[in-house]
Amino acid sequence: MMFYRAIAGRQLGHPTKSLGGWLASKIFIQHNRLVEESAVALCGISPGDTVLELGHGPGLGLEAAARLLTAPSGHLLGVDYSEYMHQVAGKRLSALVASGKVTLHHCDVAAMPIADSSVDKVFHCNCYYFWPDLKKGGAEIHRVMKAGGLMVTVLRLDVVEQAASQNIFTGESWRPEDYMKALEDVGFSNVRMEDRTETNITFQVIFATASK
Repeated sequence: MMFYRAIAGRQLGHPTKSLGGWLASKIFIQHNRLVEESAVALCGISPGDTVLELGHGPGLGLEAAARLLTAPSGHLLGVDYSEYMHQVAGKRLSALVASGKVTLHHCDVAAMPIADSSVDKVFHCNCYYFWPDLKKGGAEIHRVMKAGGLMVTVLRLDVVEQAASQNIFTGESWRPEDYMKALEDVGFSNVRMEDRTETNITFQVIFATASK
């Protein structure tokens, strides 16, 4: 049983082009749409913003954010460590990628090919607890964000706690308080977590502002 849980944790954190990766993609599409769309809505995206999604998976959040970036200057960036998810999202948003409206990067969140202080809004869902180092990831996000930029993190804490109890994750970095402390340590301010409920599903939202 531990072996299968370890495989599940690896595929959810870094899906590969395999049966496990395909199943992970289907799980993301079935269970993450609400939190992805909620994260986009809570960012307060303006038509001309530059917006970044971390760990974009199959592209549900990217798709929702792209609809809001209606100004010519509006630009959407996506980052995912999984080459398979990078390919899946690229197909989903192929027309927007071809037009230059959307740029996708296959890379680590701790080493993004994005210019300093260039991003207005950042969002991610069910993502940070797969990062090897919360401070390194947080520092890199802070680097690319403009002063006063908002980052929105969405998770379902009950699901995360259950996964942690089954050893799906390694270590203790799944805990929201550790993530929030790491954000504060690298320069984010007004870091807070709120409960939200949509269609009878309760989830948690962590807000953080890039102070520079």
